[in-house]
Amino acid sequence: MPKDTYVPCLLELFRQNGYDGATLSKISEATGLGKASLYHHFPGGKDEMVTVVLDYLQQGLKQHILQGMDSDEEPLVRLQRMCDRTATAYDNGNRPCLLATLLLGSARDAFQAQVQALLVMWRDAIATVLTEAGLDSQAAQERAEAALISIQGSLVLSQGLNDPSPFQRVIQRLPQELCREL
Repeated sequence: MPKDTYVPCLLELFRQNGYDGATLSKISEATGLGKASLYHHFPGGKDEMVTVVLDYLQQGLKQHILQGMDSDEEPLVRLQRMCDRTATAYDNGNRPCLLATLLLGSARDAFQAQVQALLVMWRDAIATVLTEAGLDSQAAQERAEAALISIQGSLVLSQGLNDPSPFQRVIQRLPQELCREL
């Protein structure tokens, strides 16, 4: 099988266990591949696996969460769709964020540039919608950053409380908050 076959499984494994907790034994068990086969598919080891997973997340962000953000629809419609898709991606707050998980472990420095690129892409997509709606670019960037803080923070809180409702509340009200006074 091509290595892309294993990426969704690796994503969930790193999301649940972080870089440090996703041992080769756990990866082997989850993928059904022996250690030799893992290194055949991923010669760079665990670092390559995470890099491939982050590339997959970047494509998913573009194709699923941010798709349509550049349409001619009303800003509220575009932002609502982004929030709905974000809720789906995180199973309505029941699924932790891989980006946060990676930034907390020993892999922070190794993957910081890829994580930053994902967050910048997301922030800039939100800010573009807000700028097109009439907000000045500085205010749009700040509001977009606040949106990501709300999303990511509510995911961490939901995981910590073992209760997805904080994330669900944020996602429900975020489009209106982003569009206030436009």
